[in-house]
Amino acid sequence: MSLSPLDVEGRDADGGLPAGSLLSAIVEGADDAIISCLLDGRVLSWNRAAERLFGFRAEEMIGQSIDMLIPEDRMEEEADIIARLAAGETLTSFQTVRLRKDGAPLCVSLTTSPVRDASGTIIGASKIIRDSGSWHAARDALARSERRFHMLADNIAQLAWIAEPDGAIHWYNRRWYEYTGTNEEDMAGWGWKAVHHPDHVERVVREFRACIAAGTYWEDTFPLRSADGEYRWFLSRAKPVHDAEGRLMSWFGTNTDITNQRDQAAAIENLLTEVNHRVKNTLATIQVLARRSAPGHDDFVKRFVRRIEALTINQDLLIDRRWGEVPVGDLVDAQLGFVRRRVGDRLRSEGPDVLLSARSAETLGLALHELATNALKHGALADEEGEVRVMLEVEDGEFTMRWSEAGGPPVKAPDFMGFGSAVIRDVPAATFDGEAVLDYTPEGLCWRLTCPLDAVAAH
Repeated sequence: MSLSPLDVEGRDADGGLPAGSLLSAIVEGADDAIISCLLDGRVLSWNRAAERLFGFRAEEMIGQSIDMLIPEDRMEEEADIIARLAAGETLTSFQTVRLRKDGAPLCVSLTTSPVRDASGTIIGASKIIRDSGSWHAARDALARSERRFHMLADNIAQLAWIAEPDGAIHWYNRRWYEYTGTNEEDMAGWGWKAVHHPDHVERVVREFRACIAAGTYWEDTFPLRSADGEYRWFLSRAKPVHDAEGRLMSWFGTNTDITNQRDQAAAIENLLTEVNHRVKNTLATIQVLARRSAPGHDDFVKRFVRRIEALTINQDLLIDRRWGEVPVGDLVDAQLGFVRRRVGDRLRSEGPDVLLSARSAETLGLALHELATNALKHGALADEEGEVRVMLEVEDGEFTMRWSEAGGPPVKAPDFMGFGSAVIRDVPAATFDGEAVLDYTPEGLCWRLTCPLDAVAAH
């Protein structure tokens, strides 16, 4: 390193290390490149950090032009820096590019200050240079991340937003503004209430505030006004976002337009209601035809009509459940309600309330109805002492339903297995790929269906 033109003569206040030597030691020990040069660009000093950063040794640079470090397309930049220094200006943390000895470009942060002689005349410049490659990499990564975020946020179908921990919204995606026709100023904080339907906004705000206070996930459905004044229905959700220490940082929310789905669901519901009405009318007509077509066969007609009624009960239950999942408890109550009204608590059911598929509900409903009819006519419920228990079990992925009769008249196996036996035994076994057993014990009829839980459960 050389400081000869700018050396400071004399010693420190204690008469110890000469001031020039102290300055040299400080500069040489610095982590940043520290360079001094004249206004014409000739290098006067070059510390060890400068050697490490640029690859040039001090003897290679001292006396040479600083232009050796400047890319050709940035020469005017250096001329501007010198002009500003000559005017007494200091440049702080100026981001630029310089060249290493091997010609590789280097992103640097440059602080340049004027150097004055004893009379105060500016005769040169001191430069503190730091490698800013990691800073640029972080900045570029952040910029890429922001571009990806905005690309995602502004092109998803949902309206999206971010709120403060107290629920005040400070950011919306482009879709929100396009749909509502509002601007950032209109929507700041709780301004979003302006686009809510007046019949729903109080409820929405109340429930949203309750979730904010509890710090829990929020979900709601309500109409929002579009830019042209139309109200459309949205499914809205917001999730609390926490930092690494578990502190609530913000809320991220979306609004999904479900207007078409709601309209379709309403149309399907109306269609199902109409179909159910027509099916029940058809079943009623079949009942009438059966009575008129089989005079003198009262027993047959009664059993046939009851089976039709079982189908009607199933139909109503499935319509109420939109042909979706049916709790087995609801099925038992629906199909055995006519028995309970007659025998009270002599018919009991217990077990987990498994959610059945529509197909399972149809099959099990007919089997239960057939068992109940037989119990009233021939089995345990034919007198005042008998009882029936319907028990459900789920264990190790297996579903078991039991029908156990006790306390009634003595039971014996029928000589002929008719249609009823098929409904109780054969159809469930085949439908659920399981085993259905009818056991005519003297104490009372026992029926057991065992099959994989997946075969009966709703998915």
